[in-house]
Amino acid sequence: MPEYWDAYLEDGTKTEIILTRGKAVPDGLYHIICEVLLRHKDGSYLLMQRSSEKPYFPGWLEASAGGSALLGEDPIGCIKRELSEETGVVCENFTQIGKMISPENHSIFYSYLAETDCDKEKIHLQKGETEAFYWYSEEDFIRFINSGKMIPTQYQRYREYFEQAL
Repeated sequence: MPEYWDAYLEDGTKTEIILTRGKAVPDGLYHIICEVLLRHKDGSYLLMQRSSEKPYFPGWLEASAGGSALLGEDPIGCIKRELSEETGVVCENFTQIGKMISPENHSIFYSYLAETDCDKEKIHLQKGETEAFYWYSEEDFIRFINSGKMIPTQYQRYREYFEQAL
């Protein structure tokens, strides 16, 4: 079944145009992608290992759950759904920590931070998306960020947050 997205202008204005995943996005139009960095109340951060089946960065660790906003979904609705689907964690409060426009991908990325007190051993893995999860202490998370092993585009989207918060 096809996945449909709302089309937006670069300034974030929603258009009446509907986009389809896998089809070329017309010049001047964008779709929304949201991601969330999940911090536990104890100060640790959740890292998810991407599925080895993913076309981009298979098997890499990523410091987020996320994906494309579906037709009719706003960024908060998108990130709530993606976080629940990819981790099983349900959160209601999200703080926006970044926004980046990627003309080459026709995407507007919204990055969020959420805090949870969930049972750290009860993270759900989504088949085809994730293969493992790890909780990194803040110290280990900072080492990971600076190791060169973080997905470069994700590092760029989170960079301002990292520089201010960690």
